[in-house]
Amino acid sequence: MDFLKFHVNMKTEEPMDFLKFHTMLKASISYWRLKGKKGVWIKLPIELARLVNAAVKEGFWYHHAEATYLMLVYWIPHEIPHTFPANASHHIGIGAFVLNQDGQVLVVKEKSGKITGTWKLPTGVVDEIETEFVELLAFRQSHKSFFGKSDLFFICMLKPLNFTIKKQEAEIEEAKWMPMEEYASQSKVNQSELSKMIANICVAKKEEQYNGFSALLTTTGHSAKKCYLYSNNI
Repeated sequence: MDFLKFHVNMKTEEPMDFLKFHTMLKASISYWRLKGKKGVWIKLPIELARLVNAAVKEGFWYHHAEATYLMLVYWIPHEIPHTFPANASHHIGIGAFVLNQDGQVLVVKEKSGKITGTWKLPTGVVDEIETEFVELLAFRQSHKSFFGKSDLFFICMLKPLNFTIKKQEAEIEEAKWMPMEEYASQSKVNQSELSKMIANICVAKKEEQYNGFSALLTTTGHSAKKCYLYSNNI
């Protein structure tokens, strides 16, 4: 697949107004068509969002957006279907199983949501935090969840760099270290088949009766790029 990525030059000395951008884009599409190009990607910084309409007028459509940019795409040969990859197909969440030096588990109570008032493992979407990964205990997959995408939820055992709890004030009502058995015996935990299974796995891990998936550093087959393979002990 022959993609051409067109970048808007933010360092140009002249301002990039709607008319200038539209004219340049039309000329570029004609040139790319003559050169046999197929897929065009335009990455617009958010401060140039005013130029989206010019791209849409030429047939571009949204592919995805992030906090600081919009990505638009255009398929030049109309006689054949486009082969652009779809945007992210999954939503990924994390559940953190963290033990302190006394074998107690880190639990929180959220300020809102369906299980307000119940102690639970810290959960959320995947953002970087300062901790040491131990192993992947289990994961759950669900079709057509957030925004119609599949939802992946990973339960990871983490080792804290220290044992001082610093809660997120906006979302967390309380946070503390709790005996594992007390957490697993909560009625709300046992009302959900999934929550009960996760709690049982965590109890078994604490008692060294369960092995999760360890991260094995390796390289990809087509390059020297480092990656991780997760597997049980073999």
